[in-house]
Amino acid sequence: MALIREFQVTFDCKEPERVARFWCEVLGYVASPPPKGFATWGDFESSLPPEKQGAWFACVDPSGVGPRLFFQRVPEGRAVKNRVHLDVRVGTGLVGEERLAVLKAECARLVALGAVVVQVLVADEENESCIAMQDIEGNEFCLD
Repeated sequence: MALIREFQVTFDCKEPERVARFWCEVLGYVASPPPKGFATWGDFESSLPPEKQGAWFACVDPSGVGPRLFFQRVPEGRAVKNRVHLDVRVGTGLVGEERLAVLKAECARLVALGAVVVQVLVADEENESCIAMQDIEGNEFCLD
């Protein structure tokens, strides 16, 4: 049985580089190096036919721990709720008002980047507080 150690998360989107750069800011990721044989992304893009330019973009965790994020252009927009979403963990180890303050501060930072708040869920006996959000193209994610 093969042991899978690496995976990437793929986003379908209209503007791959724009969405990738949003997620770089959210997660502290960086753009992947350009493909082999190219000094810059600009060099790579200019080597492609016009219809293929801007078709994809990728970013990585600079520490090498998190998965690669891959963004690919698709013609259709998001039509229904995501079946998979990212949970962006902030304020881990904190509780109560201190944790809620960290969540709210991170939420404000992400809204300034173009994210949208969908719903704020405050802790109860069964669930931690979380904030349901959408990225700049409407993909859902949670701050928790």
